[in-house]
Amino acid sequence: MARTMARTIVGIDVGTSKICTIVGQIGDGRRLNILGVGMVPSRGIDKGVVVNIDDAATAIEASLEKAERASGLRISHAFVGVAGRHISSLNSRGVAAVQNPDGITRQDVARAVEAAQLVALPTQREIIHVIPRTYVIDGNDGIRDPIGMSGLRLEVETHIITGEAMAIQNLIRSVERAGVQIDDLVLQPLAAAEAVLSDDDKERGVMLIDIGGATTDLAIFAQGGVWHTGVIPVGGQHFTNDIVYVLHTPPNTAEYLKLRYGSAIAGNPPAPGDESDLIDAETLTVGEKQQISAHLLKQVLQARAEELIELIVAEARRSGYEGMLPAGIVLTGGGAQLSRFDDLLRDDLGLPVRIGIPGGLGGLTDSLDSPAYATAVGLLRWGMRYGGRPPEQSSSDDTSSLYERFRRWLRELLP
Repeated sequence: MARTMARTIVGIDVGTSKICTIVGQIGDGRRLNILGVGMVPSRGIDKGVVVNIDDAATAIEASLEKAERASGLRISHAFVGVAGRHISSLNSRGVAAVQNPDGITRQDVARAVEAAQLVALPTQREIIHVIPRTYVIDGNDGIRDPIGMSGLRLEVETHIITGEAMAIQNLIRSVERAGVQIDDLVLQPLAAAEAVLSDDDKERGVMLIDIGGATTDLAIFAQGGVWHTGVIPVGGQHFTNDIVYVLHTPPNTAEYLKLRYGSAIAGNPPAPGDESDLIDAETLTVGEKQQISAHLLKQVLQARAEELIELIVAEARRSGYEGMLPAGIVLTGGGAQLSRFDDLLRDDLGLPVRIGIPGGLGGLTDSLDSPAYATAVGLLRWGMRYGGRPPEQSSSDDTSSLYERFRRWLRELLP
């Protein structure tokens, strides 16, 4: 019989390239111990969106089965990452009159946040997160924690993240069809931030860039909170497709060449006749081989990397917070494994850049020593911070309520 899942949290990263399920257990001192990992190639997912529920559910189920075998646990609930080009965000302000003369209460804060989310949204969009950023009491701004303070008028600045209703519902159906109820949907860069950013990073100002298969998600943190999120429609698969197109290799070979020989900085061209520049590779014709130039491979990758950096800079400028990043940039996602992309980004932007590797883990950690697992590990840490609980005590109705989800965040965000 499988062990019970008390004090256990599960995260499912449903991506364009892979589906990863991680089972973690909260140990002594709230240390997160990894009990099992299940990773399979994605099916039924395109550009971060479910396009075939049956295929997606089958792939999710296969990932779950691997994680269950490794952990010896039956998985019934999980925190699930959400991403894709359909994601958008806006900042909104809410106002509430303070009702208690003895000071501001949690109920006052909740009413201000509810007022902030009364924004005009198209009918086909749903709110995923409403995240308080800062508070204003009677015109005095920059307040982090208003509970107990005196005042008559409470304002809150929030960051609201929305998604296309159909895309969200199809993701939920795919996970539930695999036999799992969702504890919470979490925007993937926010989850990744839980795994690789410190509180000091978020306080000083940092940009997290999560390079996925089809999209690149970013989140800007400052003064301890989320100030901007965005989605760029370029990801690791675009790099691979460029290799397929230019060098006429199959996709699997192109992916191998990218990770084994690729670089985001091409460097100097080889000398004429330098055979060390040649790499044996398959062609698009089955059974045929070819020799390709490693320098040409790097040139192809550098061109796409420079385009991605231009889009990142444009998104940062559009946010208005590009000057708030003294802690620099942290890269996560499978695309962050491209050699020297961090160097190119550092040279172009003049900011500190590092690769975000999940840390502070116990148990089966060897397989997670990669930026590709930041989101999956971050989903566990999100559950620890905002709502980890035994799955047997959960209900899908509770987790589908935005108000109940906000109450859980509020209990953690405010003392």
